[in-house]
Amino acid sequence: MSRNLADRLNSARHAHFVGRNGELSVFESALSAETLPFLILHIFGPGGVGKTTLLQEFALLSERHGAHPVYLDARHIDLSPDVFTKTLCASLGLNNGASLPDLLAAAPQRTVILIDTYEALTSLDGWLRATFLPQLPDTVLTVLAGRNPPDTAWLGDAGWQDLVRVISLRNLSQEESRAFLSKRGLPTDQQQSALEFTHGHPLALSLVAEVFSQRGHVGFRPEESPDVVKTLMERFVQQVPGPAHRAVLEACALVRVTTEALLGEMLGMPIAGPASQGVHALFEWLRELSFVESSAEGVFPHDLARETLAADLRWRNPDWYVELHNRARKYYTGRLSQTSGLAQQRLMLDTVFLHRENAVIRSFFDWQATGSMIPYNMENDDAPALERMVAAHEGRQSAQIAAHWFKKFPQNVTVWRDAQDAPLGFVLSLPLHAMSDEDERFDPAIKSTRAYLANHASLRPDEVATLFRFWMAGDSYQGISPIQSLIFIQVAKHYLTTPGLAFTFFPCADPDFWTAILGYAELARLPDADFDVNGKHYGVYGHDWRAMTPAVWIARLAEKEVGVAEPTPVPLSVEPLMLLSRDEFSDAVKRALQDFARPGGLTGNPLLRSRLVSETAGEGSGERSEVLKSKMREAADSLRVHPRDEKLFRAIEKTYLHPVPTQEAAAELLDLPFSTYRRHLTSGIQRLTEILWRQEVGEN
Repeated sequence: MSRNLADRLNSARHAHFVGRNGELSVFESALSAETLPFLILHIFGPGGVGKTTLLQEFALLSERHGAHPVYLDARHIDLSPDVFTKTLCASLGLNNGASLPDLLAAAPQRTVILIDTYEALTSLDGWLRATFLPQLPDTVLTVLAGRNPPDTAWLGDAGWQDLVRVISLRNLSQEESRAFLSKRGLPTDQQQSALEFTHGHPLALSLVAEVFSQRGHVGFRPEESPDVVKTLMERFVQQVPGPAHRAVLEACALVRVTTEALLGEMLGMPIAGPASQGVHALFEWLRELSFVESSAEGVFPHDLARETLAADLRWRNPDWYVELHNRARKYYTGRLSQTSGLAQQRLMLDTVFLHRENAVIRSFFDWQATGSMIPYNMENDDAPALERMVAAHEGRQSAQIAAHWFKKFPQNVTVWRDAQDAPLGFVLSLPLHAMSDEDERFDPAIKSTRAYLANHASLRPDEVATLFRFWMAGDSYQGISPIQSLIFIQVAKHYLTTPGLAFTFFPCADPDFWTAILGYAELARLPDADFDVNGKHYGVYGHDWRAMTPAVWIARLAEKEVGVAEPTPVPLSVEPLMLLSRDEFSDAVKRALQDFARPGGLTGNPLLRSRLVSETAGEGSGERSEVLKSKMREAADSLRVHPRDEKLFRAIEKTYLHPVPTQEAAAELLDLPFSTYRRHLTSGIQRLTEILWRQEVGEN
């Protein structure tokens, strides 16, 4: 009987699998039990430690025990409960409209749900724990695999404690590592140096095998570098079959996903005709590498491999780094006018991804969470839901204004929907050049922006101007979210595809919050165009496309795109610790909370030179501001362990960690009287400060 490609892939993976006997035993014993002894298996470990490989082996074991496995990679699931549910149903083949729990309960076999890269679903963790997973039948075993240990709420809940097993995945033992290298054809006499160099790190071992397969020799010395994966990637790049293969790896590292067509453009090779076989062969070589993964959109390297390849290329050959960026950008922008809908949105997403090394862009975009959310035109049935959305965030008067524009310009509304087709968010653009005096009297935003045009940037007869009058996500308004990222991409598409565009206006309920990202995008703050609706103030940003054309704008952004990486590290004198008093420490924590969500806001905070941060940062844990943020998040999360402190955590979260526009809005969102909310917030800050102070003085 013939087998399909998936069967052959699974067989090949299984043939190379070694070790993990303890993990396999835990999983297999659960499948063998008459009643599942636990319903959640949470596996965590650092990048490259073999989580995906283990899940693939779990899938094979599931089939052998008569269970139905389904594998989901969280990187390709949008951060929405409805989209998650819809994706899971599609993967299970359950599309007849019945509820997922009922269908799983009626299934003749157990179901094993394997969720990889679980750290990408952090924002859905609470919903999965409290809502989704509890409704599943107890014949379903769910495996969560990610880089981070489970949230304390899992083990702090008495109900979950007996139903969750946690496994910390670590490197392979020496014996397992030898077995792995032997299966990959590495001679025994070359294995010891590889073992001493890799310390059993699975991705590193895999790279050793790749190097050997290319040149038939390894020759690593443990003293070469403490950064094993970096050194191995550099060695592998040096020993690939030829310069074209090296260029393929470098191109793949810089773009979100690689296709054969994009690869041909970046390498300057034809993708049609007899000569195209060269691109095809290179692409096939790329997709067979152990550290390159595949998705429906194309192929992409493991995160660690991507980071190493990109950093090495930028340091070693910055001109080629810039050229590859230019070629990829040319490919994306050239195809914009040839596509529409989701394909066009993904091209814009790919363009933004080229900027990912910039700290500002990283703070405001989530490339993984936005790839499959389709932009739709507004339909008549959407209007009531969109009006309610505006009323919830901006008030009744704004909702009345929005309803007017929905009716007059429905074609100018772009909507993103959930699995049930309900709107998740939208953006409405208005043609200012087509507005009348009556429109100005009706909408203060029209009046202020048209006045700005008249006073500062008059339109010529053939020119147009756009006001992005309303933009928001239903749950997070104008806060950072996947919908916000998609709105920004939709706006950028408008810049590049609108004929005769002379000026655009972009209003914000919290203009100071968006200064960094909108400044990066060359939008200027225009106080003269600000407006008020029902007592709420909106700050306006804008861009004159005659002064900086779309072509010049793209070139300007391109300069930032390839000029944002950190310079090659050089030895620096060690900054002395800043020894803060208890009161100084408390003041610094309050300031850090206030600046937490602002890009670059922690710069200059005394805590960056405190013991709390310096000891961790000194061990290579990352940029000081990121370390401080991590410490503060961990301290805040620890409040959730005790039910009495949960209310304190919620007040801090809505005020500082994921802030809403005002404290009044935070109190309303938490359904608390303002005085009660303020009391919780004050207590929460005190508890958070106590936790951080104990770490500062070494008491825990």
